Amino acid sequence: MKLVPLTDRVVLKQCEAEETTKSGIILATAAQEKPQEALVIAVGPGGVVDGKEITMQVKEGQKVIYSKYAGTDVKLDGEEYIIVRQNDILAIVE
Repeated sequence: MKLVPLTDRVVLKQCEAEETTKSGIILATAAQEKPQEALVIAVGPGGVVDGKEITMQVKEGQKVIYSKYAGTDVKLDGEEYIIVRQNDILAIVE
């Protein structure tokens, strides 16, 4: 099964949370902060949203940073994804 986003939506797969701090302390699962960095899995076609023409700025395979409380969590075939609007993506990591 494949997720195909509509209009200005983007499907993201969240990067793994850090398990240790920089000083080497191992974090318990409950203490790990949800990362805001994700990999772009699929991109919608863009189009007219709320009367404005939207051109998609992100591409599949890019690593991005998104808003902390943005999107909808989806589980499909045992994998977890986040579907966000393009304007919830803050930056592309190069």
